Amino acid sequence: MGDPDTLLHHVTFDSREMLGDDLFVPVPGEKVDGHRFIGGAFASGAAASLTAREDAVPAGEAMPEGRAVILVDDTFEALQTIGRVRREQELKMPLVGVTGSVGKTTTREMTMTALSAGGRVTASIRNMNSQLGVPVTLCHMDETADFAVAEMGISMPGEMDRLVSMVRPDVALVTNIGVAHIENLGSREGICREKMKITDFLPENGAAVLNGDEPLLREFAKDKPFRTVFYGLGPDCAVTAKDIDLGETASFTAVFAPSLYGTEKEVFVQLTVPGEHHVMDALAALSAAAVLGVDPEDAAAELASFGGFARRWERIPLGGLLLIDDSYNANPVSMKASLASFARVAAGRLIAVIADMLELGPDGPAMHREVGEFAAGLPVDLFITVGTAMEEADRALSEAGKTVLHAADAKEAARILLEIAADGDAVLLKGSNSMHLDTVRKALSEEMK
Repeated sequence: MGDPDTLLHHVTFDSREMLGDDLFVPVPGEKVDGHRFIGGAFASGAAASLTAREDAVPAGEAMPEGRAVILVDDTFEALQTIGRVRREQELKMPLVGVTGSVGKTTTREMTMTALSAGGRVTASIRNMNSQLGVPVTLCHMDETADFAVAEMGISMPGEMDRLVSMVRPDVALVTNIGVAHIENLGSREGICREKMKITDFLPENGAAVLNGDEPLLREFAKDKPFRTVFYGLGPDCAVTAKDIDLGETASFTAVFAPSLYGTEKEVFVQLTVPGEHHVMDALAALSAAAVLGVDPEDAAAELASFGGFARRWERIPLGGLLLIDDSYNANPVSMKASLASFARVAAGRLIAVIADMLELGPDGPAMHREVGEFAAGLPVDLFITVGTAMEEADRALSEAGKTVLHAADAKEAARILLEIAADGDAVLLKGSNSMHLDTVRKALSEEMK
């Protein structure tokens, strides 16, 4: 319906986000059917819209001139087909697919940074790593780039099958196997099986870049037909680190096995972010760059410019107070890593605001208590815990003699923090995204600016 010659340059499933010459994809959701917003999408400038309903244009509304509505059986399937065709026909550069339970986005960004030493890089936009986000990412990638990087996130069985059929990475990078989404995926072994489906379509000259410190990944990679490059801090890793300095920012010497460059190489790496977990992310990025032939010294030099990004160890000076926002999401591994890094921050007083970690299944209470026991051993002066599940961490912290204040939600946590925060303090925000710690950030920013 409409003009068959309509030109399309962008794809979106959000009727509020139009860049020009957009194809709007109305996706039925659990609560709202995107077909309701087709009229609004055209009003915002969409050039065309998919639809699975023949009454696509709302009654009484004329089809805008020079625009089109395309009838399909299923808009979700159609979007994924569009992404799959774009990858097959137009994105011919080597593509790194990144997955894992923790650190996907940081590793994706570091991999982009390291690869930029060898050419132009196109990559996932924002956090578009889902069933809907990945095909949009593929549609928006620059086909003239030298490398591509796509983040691939799953929470349910079967989702990686769909993602990998679209992305078909040349290099499959897996950061780790944790407990994120274990409620849906059953066990760490189940998580490993699902994540490692990222290797299902590796080409003959492809490679899997795997965390060699994770026994589940070591076991899975045995006798597989693809090339495997392990990175990590343990033995038998092709890319490892020595002379690690975990000050307020991390530095180390990366050591590359002869199998990668023909001879052993050592390169000093200075990061602008702290923590052993960021050392691991950097090793993953350097490993992917090595597989794709990028000079290690050039890649390391580029990594020195990586400064993190929004809500992932984002340092925000607020007058005399330092706010560290690491609240994009959380699970036990990332919570411990964040707290350990925070404990090294130089400040008059360290205040950690930690909120519930969600989707942990029946072991969730024990995992929250474990985080509390870990945090109790750190030189953090005050904890503000947020949410029902964090009450288990409260108990562990209190039993260890730590000062703990509990808040039912982020709004109450903000009120508590505003009463006690002062110049010279450093404040950490860490918790699952749906705990809304951005409320705390906003309140503190307005008060301390």
